[in-house]
Amino acid sequence: MAIDLEGPSCAPLSCGKAVYLVVLLHGRGANGDDIIDLALNWQPILPKAEFLALNAPFPCDPAPRGRQWFDVESPETMLAALRAAADMLDRALDELMARRRLEPSHLALVGFSQGATLALHAGLRRKERIGAIVAFSGALHGAEALNAEIRSRPPVLLVHGEADAVVPFTALDMARAALEAAQAPVTAIARPKLGHAIDDESVSAAGEFLLGALKTRKAASEEAH
Repeated sequence: MAIDLEGPSCAPLSCGKAVYLVVLLHGRGANGDDIIDLALNWQPILPKAEFLALNAPFPCDPAPRGRQWFDVESPETMLAALRAAADMLDRALDELMARRRLEPSHLALVGFSQGATLALHAGLRRKERIGAIVAFSGALHGAEALNAEIRSRPPVLLVHGEADAVVPFTALDMARAALEAAQAPVTAIARPKLGHAIDDESVSAAGEFLLGALKTRKAASEEAH
């Protein structure tokens, strides 16, 4: 039985059919309500995009409403749990895109913390290249297997606070190096004095990145047809 991951959403400001789908993945201990507000910042520049914040399937104690995409308690089993979560997300994305009749290049994944880790893992292993991946304050796990497992190379934006006490700032350079080694286009932004959070400058940079990546993929798709 398929697990329903759908959470809060924002319809396109254009009031027409969605041309793009931006899927938001929250961090551990949060839920879709905690990340959907990012859409309010990006709707004006992406008026034809639908924004959908998914809810992770597993409870996360002690947060009463908190969810998690995979268990992080055991480092030995975390990668296997991440792979299982990516497979689940992959199936959900297939259904979401088919329901909207959108091409793969019109999909973007945006994640924070654990959601960023999931976005990177799943997005780089999709059968067909999506439009973009934005990873806020996340780590790229399984980097040693990325060259063998990568199936598509969408443009990736990594944003990380230099004062992050939850996911070490060193994760930014590690992820960038792994992506470059796998020949995936990557842009990395370090935010001085920022902790485990998303600030206004990060939101603005991500919006411009999404706009450029999705518009470029749309133009390429139209030329191909």
